[in-house]
Amino acid sequence: MDIGIDSFAANLPDPATGKPASAAARMADLIDEIEVADRVGLDVFGIGEHHRPEFLDSAPAVILAAAAARTKSIRLGSAVTVLSAADPVRVFQEFATLDLISQGRAEIIVGRGSFGEAYPLFGYKFEDYDDLFVEKLDLLLKLRESTDVTWSGRFRPSLNGQGIYPRPVQEKLPIWVGVGGTPESFARAGTLGLPLMVAIIGGEFRRFRPLVDLYREAGRRAGHAPETLQVGLHAIGFVAETAQQAKDVFFPGWLTMFGTIGRERGWSPPSRAQFEAMTGPHGAYLIGDPASVAEKILKASAVLGGIARVTFQMSVAALDHKVMTRSIELLGTEVAPRVRAAAAQSEDAHG
Repeated sequence: MDIGIDSFAANLPDPATGKPASAAARMADLIDEIEVADRVGLDVFGIGEHHRPEFLDSAPAVILAAAAARTKSIRLGSAVTVLSAADPVRVFQEFATLDLISQGRAEIIVGRGSFGEAYPLFGYKFEDYDDLFVEKLDLLLKLRESTDVTWSGRFRPSLNGQGIYPRPVQEKLPIWVGVGGTPESFARAGTLGLPLMVAIIGGEFRRFRPLVDLYREAGRRAGHAPETLQVGLHAIGFVAETAQQAKDVFFPGWLTMFGTIGRERGWSPPSRAQFEAMTGPHGAYLIGDPASVAEKILKASAVLGGIARVTFQMSVAALDHKVMTRSIELLGTEVAPRVRAAAAQSEDAHG
């Protein structure tokens, strides 16, 4: 099982002072965090895409390219690329370039995004988001398969055999589909035979099992081999020496972020009781000490019928850089070895 981190390059106000760090300082810290993740043996680091004042990740491929020059082994990807509002040709070119810089470590997770700002910014209508995604994913997959592409659609000028360059190091640049809770999205990814990254930011992991089963069944019906239908889990997470410390450190920033988003979307105000439920045995947050977090990852994998990857979203809580890097170290040196050992033992037991 791959274990890694997804970051939104959030530059949030410190809960104690009410002030954010400078954008340049936060970016420097982010690159350092990716270096630490690489050094402690984590498998993947993803950068999101947003077009809002509290995030610095409007150009994730640029951040990942900077990290590629300072890392050796960790895979580098988007989390997610808002494909509905992007030009698939430019997306492919950017990540093919990243693949060259990183010597074959680039990935793309495509999705429709959890915020709507990108659509009017780039001249699209939000109500077209699903049609946009279907069409642009079709083009992106064709670009992956062939240098010279002939294609036409509704939302982008046609391609008439033009060459798309550069080509990546990897023969087939990995493209995952990032999904929330829409059954159609799960079924579409399965039909296409693409790996699936499920974002679970609330509720319980078990509630997503029917959707994961739908993905796998759609893939089976489309003739894809079961081993190609990989499932990843993206969840809010944080690791500290003790479970109580992890919760106490993460909660203030979590309360600020989800309070802000909640007011925008008309949600009920977040509370400590809600947070405790999410960090409890059945909740969807991977927050705690190394042993309890590793155990929860393994339980989530069992509940979902087996997962190939889990990524921690740590950047929604305005954590101090030293606190963040310590959590990354614990994830790489204590959580990941526990999960990998248990997974290996399970494989041995089954044959």
